[in-house]
Amino acid sequence: MDLVIGPLDLPSHVDEALAVQAIAFGLGADEVAVRRQIVLRHMQYPGARSLGATSDGHLVGFVYGMPNSRTHWWSTVVEPYLRAQGHADWLDESFVITELHVHPRYQNRGIGRRLITMITDGATEPRSILSAIDTDSPARGLYHSLGYVDLARQVHFPSAPKPYAVMGAPLPLRRR
Repeated sequence: MDLVIGPLDLPSHVDEALAVQAIAFGLGADEVAVRRQIVLRHMQYPGARSLGATSDGHLVGFVYGMPNSRTHWWSTVVEPYLRAQGHADWLDESFVITELHVHPRYQNRGIGRRLITMITDGATEPRSILSAIDTDSPARGLYHSLGYVDLARQVHFPSAPKPYAVMGAPLPLRRR
């Protein structure tokens, strides 16, 4: 497998990235259309960055994130849950992993680990936060192995059918 991980011009490759996310996350066309606008808006935020993993010229995984702001929609949703657990301070001075997806055919090869560690290694913030579906999943296992801990569980996002966990880790992320 000829795998290359590096900077990704996400706005120029948004449809290719969302195709990976749709397969990995089971999204329909309507959800992809909504997320397309969200991704394009996010990439205009100060400090937003993205990386892609390509194999034989095809995008097989991507990650993007940005310095967190309490004014971002995501922060306004998770803040009450974090506050209730005594962790609201995690919304400050954190680099948020907004999306991380690897095509199912390429999962369990360390690609997600490389993407998230590479993007957070470039962060100036002392810690990272993210949200993941609140189940015992391979993604949550990866995050735990990198040093992420649960800051809040059973977080409900509007229109999301399943609850999420908000997780945080000091940077740099733990290596094996």
